[in-house]
Amino acid sequence: MEFQDVVRRRRMVRAFTDEPVSDESVRRIMRNALRGPSAGFSQGQAFLVLRGEEKARFHDLVRPWTVRSVRTAPVLVVPFAVKDAYLDRYAQPDKGWTDRGEDHWPVPFWYVDTGMAVLLILQTAVDEGLGAVYFGIGAEDVDAVREAFGVPADHEPIGAVAIGHGAEAGVSPGASPNTRGRRPFDEAVHFGRW
Repeated sequence: MEFQDVVRRRRMVRAFTDEPVSDESVRRIMRNALRGPSAGFSQGQAFLVLRGEEKARFHDLVRPWTVRSVRTAPVLVVPFAVKDAYLDRYAQPDKGWTDRGEDHWPVPFWYVDTGMAVLLILQTAVDEGLGAVYFGIGAEDVDAVREAFGVPADHEPIGAVAIGHGAEAGVSPGASPNTRGRRPFDEAVHFGRW
């Protein structure tokens, strides 16, 4: 698929068929997620891929932040940001900081870079002919997820992505794009100055 088609066709899919997703597609999606930008090549992202009973266990632990139909997606990916990887990397001699202080960072790049990896997951799903939706995990559910799946304490989930074959041809009923238009280009993009 052409890249511009991937960008135009990417949307949040909230209903899925029961058709399985091939291992080859899952591996391609995850390989692309690892290609995202990473400040200082810190590589402070990790991913938990769940299927079958493990996926059902996740859904039993986490209160849904989106429609319940995402439970039918055959694949779930939980992306994690690893702040310590960034703090450690930028305390190394070639980066010039002598401590692991968070105050050096204008924004928490561990979240920014993990978000970019999520976008690569969403775009690669489209390229694979699949649908996907990103949704949040409540702070009150994080410890349960860590415990249930053996996630290290320094790995912070930034949400989850359900992946599968979309059951709807267009935008999901009730989805925000049905109730509000895309912001005009000239309102969002400013060349030279505001």
